Amino acid sequence: MEDLGFGITAIDTGFVRPFFDASHLVVENGRAAFVDVGTNFSAPRLMAALSARGLRPDAVDYVIVTHVHLDHAGGAGELMRRLPKAKLVVHPRGARHMIDPSALVAGASEVYGTEVVRATYGDPVPVDAERVEQAPEGHVVELGGRALVFLDAPGHARHHVVIWDEASRAFFTGDTFGLAYRELASLRGAFVLPTTSPVQFEPDAMKASIARMMERDPAALYLTHYSKVTDAPRLAADMEETLEAIVALGRKEESRDDRHARLRQGMEELLVERSVAHGCPCPVDEVKALLEMDVELNAQGLGIWLDRGKR
Repeated sequence: MEDLGFGITAIDTGFVRPFFDASHLVVENGRAAFVDVGTNFSAPRLMAALSARGLRPDAVDYVIVTHVHLDHAGGAGELMRRLPKAKLVVHPRGARHMIDPSALVAGASEVYGTEVVRATYGDPVPVDAERVEQAPEGHVVELGGRALVFLDAPGHARHHVVIWDEASRAFFTGDTFGLAYRELASLRGAFVLPTTSPVQFEPDAMKASIARMMERDPAALYLTHYSKVTDAPRLAADMEETLEAIVALGRKEESRDDRHARLRQGMEELLVERSVAHGCPCPVDEVKALLEMDVELNAQGLGIWLDRGKR
């Protein structure tokens, strides 16, 4: 747990490795909300964090998921079992997947394999439809008198929202603003990279979503991977520059017979080069190891985007 001020606590969900996947607990006037929740196996950590803040399960009014990918929302049903008064708040496109998560599990199983998915995420628990609250563009929830405003934020996924918290003048960004692993931070601050994983990566939409966030001049951004970053204008510029380089890589390799291998190699070279230029303290081999899964998933997502453009 890490106290970030403004009633916000970052909780390491325990997924993959330390400081990889964060849930954020927001508390206002004795009422609470979780933003992104990790997997089934994360629920005990989140409940322990709630207790450490002196709150009972019935103090939680909302479980908010930025989008329905399993590292963000896979544990939502399991957590809702433990929170008798909570509503699950989700993008309208994602609501049906929280009520019946079978399609999410099937999609992840195609990428990772059934046994890996079960061992990694558990078996996602359906949420009663009556407890699901859809959050379209402009939706607002009141948490103890504190307004949380939802913006439609495609780019990483079409079922993605970001949440503006006026109290902290910050966004909870899920994956739309990319990843900022703490191991790769330097004296310049956070190192951010886009996540273009399957299956709904759309670079222009991602740029537009980031630009909308910057219009509010946020003091901070709370990323799921991993937690609070500041210096938003620099990070937004870095994201746009990297996105342009990723698109250029895709265009260069799209007609190759060995396209995926070339996309994977090019993605690794691009991200390592940018991390070195940022002054990341890790040796290159360690950077490659940290980003291995992201390189593979980003290459897959880029390939799917290229194929979609041909239809």
